Amino acid sequence: HPLRQVPQRQRGRIMTVSAPNSAPLISAVVIGRNEGARLLACLASLQPQIHRLIYVDSGSSDGSIKAAQALGVEVVALDMSLPFTAARARNAGLDRLQGEQGFVQLVDGDCEVDANWIPQAAAFLQQHPEVAVVCGRRRERFAEASIYNQLCDAEWDTPVGEAKACGGDALMRLEALRAVAGYRADLIAGEEPEMCLRLRRKGWKIWRIDAEMTLHDAQMTRFGQWWKRSRRAGYAFAQGAALHGASPERHWVTETRRALLWGGALPLALLLSTVAITPWALLAAVIYPLQLARLTPRMGLRPACFSLLGKFAECAGVAEYCWDRL
Repeated sequence: HPLRQVPQRQRGRIMTVSAPNSAPLISAVVIGRNEGARLLACLASLQPQIHRLIYVDSGSSDGSIKAAQALGVEVVALDMSLPFTAARARNAGLDRLQGEQGFVQLVDGDCEVDANWIPQAAAFLQQHPEVAVVCGRRRERFAEASIYNQLCDAEWDTPVGEAKACGGDALMRLEALRAVAGYRADLIAGEEPEMCLRLRRKGWKIWRIDAEMTLHDAQMTRFGQWWKRSRRAGYAFAQGAALHGASPERHWVTETRRALLWGGALPLALLLSTVAITPWALLAAVIYPLQLARLTPRMGLRPACFSLLGKFAECAGVAEYCWDRL
């Protein structure tokens, strides 16, 4: 059914929004690489709920493309001779929807979409024309499999209500995405918060509702996987701060400074304290135990330890970004 449009003025501009009583087209863009059975579960969970399903593959060698095509899914195979980012993959899928109106579900290929999610999210967008992006609760499918999966599950558990950003899974208005030219393709991580910042600047809102959205399967069982993910977060903090840190939002400036302080400056102070014992050196020696004692009642001992340890990985990511800039 064609999307019926009604104009609405917001913050001094005319914004085209879906009429609350219309039946908008809902498409989906899935991205992935070598997701195997997780991809098939993702596609199967979406097919009954959407009008058009597009899978963007980033160089899979496990037969993902043929498996998706066998399900009747449109496939976009990225040219892997160009630098790959998840943002670039999402944009490639959105490009296939040029000329269409309505909503699009963005989802990672290692996620299974809840059967009730898209109807609830679409109804919310129709009832709230000022909202561009709606997301819900993403959960780890096997949170008990490792401490790293548990940390991911806790990370996904964010407050319900108006938010600053969404994650990789969300239902969005196509018109809003086009208004900001989609994702910034050169970001290796943190592409969703950066795009949401640009959406909010144009007067749109981001919302998280109290609804089950997706089951995510991180399959993160090794320390090295967690360290790499944390390092990428630090890289994203630094890149985001370089892009938008001078703006009123101070995008990821605080996160970058925390990484540099806890993962760089304080360890350096501890190292220097082995040369000269000073009151400042003694303070540096006890500040990590004090921080751990502060975080533990709120997070639990193991998550608090990983929160502190993660600052070293994030600092390495910040340094990596600075090196790349040089």
